[in-house]
Amino acid sequence: MEARAIARSVGMSPRKMRMVVDLIRGRGVNEAYSILKFSKKAATTPVEKTLRSAVANATQKAEAAGSFLDVDDLVVREVYVDEGRTLKRFSPRAMGRATPIMKRTSHVTIIVDRKE
Repeated sequence: MEARAIARSVGMSPRKMRMVVDLIRGRGVNEAYSILKFSKKAATTPVEKTLRSAVANATQKAEAAGSFLDVDDLVVREVYVDEGRTLKRFSPRAMGRATPIMKRTSHVTIIVDRKE
């Protein structure tokens, strides 16, 4: 039973998010939770939120189908981070100039599935 969750426009650059996402790819859900809990990266918060949403979606999908789903049987099958919209801001500099500041956002997609 495959379920997915997508977090769009997370206010963090995709490069920073991918460092965290690579840690949980292919792992069991409980192991992924523990990895995210003890990691010091700031990107763990939105990734953990999205993972919890994907697990909840899988549970709801199983209930709708009338079958039982054990959360311990779920595996993070696919995780990827895409680049979102970039907010363009400007910071004042010397002699009347301006320097662009790119505030990057990202879209996180997590797909969980049962173990084979």
